[in-house]
Amino acid sequence: MKVLIDQDKCVGAGQCVLAAPDVFDQRDEDGIVVLLQEYPPAELHEDVRQAARICPALAIELDEA
Repeated sequence: MKVLIDQDKCVGAGQCVLAAPDVFDQRDEDGIVVLLQEYPPAELHEDVRQAARICPALAIELDEA
């Protein structure tokens, strides 16, 4: 799985950090998402999928090819 984020879409809600804190973080100054792991390990995939589903800005894209 490859994780792609669009910082321009991000609204800083922080739902991704709550769902998958090992993969996502937020910038201190504005709360915009920061990707910690572009290729997260398999044991985190379901958390990452959940983060993508609940993102209010649809700023997370997953490539599972």
